[in-house]
Amino acid sequence: MLKPEIKSFFDPGTWTFTYVVYEKPNSPCVVIDSVMNYDPKSGRTSTTSADEVIAFIQKNHLQLEWILETHAHADHLSAAPYIQHQLGGKIAIGHRIQEVQKVFKGIFNLEPEFKVDGSQFDYLIEEGMDLLFGNLSIHALFVPGHTPACMAYEIGDAIFTGDTLFMPDVGTARCDFPGGSAYTLYQSIQKILAYPDSTRLFMCHDYPPAGRPIANETTVGEQKKKNIHIHDGISEEQFVEMRNKRDKTLEMPILILPSIQINVRAGHRPPVESNGKSYLKIPLDVL
Repeated sequence: MLKPEIKSFFDPGTWTFTYVVYEKPNSPCVVIDSVMNYDPKSGRTSTTSADEVIAFIQKNHLQLEWILETHAHADHLSAAPYIQHQLGGKIAIGHRIQEVQKVFKGIFNLEPEFKVDGSQFDYLIEEGMDLLFGNLSIHALFVPGHTPACMAYEIGDAIFTGDTLFMPDVGTARCDFPGGSAYTLYQSIQKILAYPDSTRLFMCHDYPPAGRPIANETTVGEQKKKNIHIHDGISEEQFVEMRNKRDKTLEMPILILPSIQINVRAGHRPPVESNGKSYLKIPLDVL
């Protein structure tokens, strides 16, 4: 099995990891879960995090073929269109993004012209599909639970889990967003944990306990032994009870309102209004 080269980029403002995956310099590559920097106090965006990714790709003479989203994130804005404008590539997400779009079109009362067919993305990925880039391939795993449309991506000996799993001492993703389900997440995680123990797992986020440095890589074996929420011996009933109880105590992510409105559009902004500016909405007493 090929062992791809994996370069990670950490965005401290959102605790997010972005990945560039490739075989070697001068080869095709993919970007997974990019970040557009956003200041919630001013509404200003910047491209600092995305520019680091772009600079690495250019320095190593890589050819960007895919810009992948594991799901429509609720904690950071995607920089996919900006990266695509600079380097090319196709923006892709799981095909069930359509369900997420339908829900949030209603929640945000988006413009009538907003389509809920996923057409804002260049490509919609289905379970079991394989996407090629050079000598490497991306195998798509459907892992709903955190959202109804979550995907994980298997590339060589590595799986990029999105928000399905976190580092073992952090646990698992919340399931209280619209369409989320702790029962479904349990089954999705079992799909990942069925891989060989040596399989490398790469997290989308890290929220480390006090005293531990930021980390983003673990293995199936380590998760099965040490994950505080779902290690070997934890039944589905135990997990669901824990997850639902814990989710009731969690606040909404700081950037959920701007993030979702941008990310269901594949990272694009809402249409400009009569003054040439684009606006995001804040629904009152909805979430």
